[in-house]
Amino acid sequence: MIEILIGVAIASIMMAAMFASYTVVNNTYSRVTDVAGISRSGRDIVSMLMRDIRMAGFKYYYGVFENSNNDIPKQDYLEFKLGNTDDTKEDSHMPVVIYKNTLGYDEVVTSETLETKLGKNLNLVDENHADDPIKVCCDRIHVVYGDFNANDLTQPYKRYRVTYFAMPVERKIGQDVVDQYYAVYKSKESWKQTITQEEGEWISNCDECYEGELIREYVVDMEFIALDKNGKTVNANPAENLEEMFNIRSVDVKLTFRSSSPKGYFNKNQKKIVNSFTSDRSDNLEVEDRYLRDNIFVTVHTRNIGGSL
Repeated sequence: MIEILIGVAIASIMMAAMFASYTVVNNTYSRVTDVAGISRSGRDIVSMLMRDIRMAGFKYYYGVFENSNNDIPKQDYLEFKLGNTDDTKEDSHMPVVIYKNTLGYDEVVTSETLETKLGKNLNLVDENHADDPIKVCCDRIHVVYGDFNANDLTQPYKRYRVTYFAMPVERKIGQDVVDQYYAVYKSKESWKQTITQEEGEWISNCDECYEGELIREYVVDMEFIALDKNGKTVNANPAENLEEMFNIRSVDVKLTFRSSSPKGYFNKNQKKIVNSFTSDRSDNLEVEDRYLRDNIFVTVHTRNIGGSL
């Protein structure tokens, strides 16, 4: 009986050690896969942003060719709206337009408008700075570029506007809100103006267009900073800084993502600085949670912006 009890005790100790080892290995594996997943999805959205920003300001020049269709103008005939007035600010054709601390496609969202929009003040906004829009994710960017289709004799020259913006999202189970976070969306519009028209308008119902497609969830912050050839910050809002809109030579893209659920990798009361790498935010945002985070920073050079007004 004594030998059996000793054997059971030793077996229990060995099983406990094996279970503890398995738990450590499994947690490590889960953490690695979560980090890889966040980084992979982050790289996907960065690739999209880089492709679109590099197209900013592109204009097609048809020129004159032998046996060419003379009905097609040599160069872009489309109306160009500066966007520096109240009447044109929503239709701006500037290559890159950045609205700081702006949620949604066409509105500036603060804690008050969040409460009106969703019926409550999201915990996403720091309670100590509830009226400070600097604490609200994220920036919004518009990228405008041209294209050409010789088969479309009605409107051979094309102009597109791509917009990246963020919106708050609530995840519910039944009637209970179990999570609140931000998500990034993308829209694409086309400027409609035939050869015979002197004015046009942005439309979202073309074959290539789409409205508010979800790109990435669980975004903590998304920041865009326009820079000139000397690396100085440019206010990329034509209503406030029209004379420098064509001086933009690159855009810094700064993104912060988090995991979809708490993973328990950190101590419960451990503080993590979320926006430590951002330059345009007023200060760093310290949070207490158990989410895994990943920061991405890239500089995208604009290839087709130059000259002046």
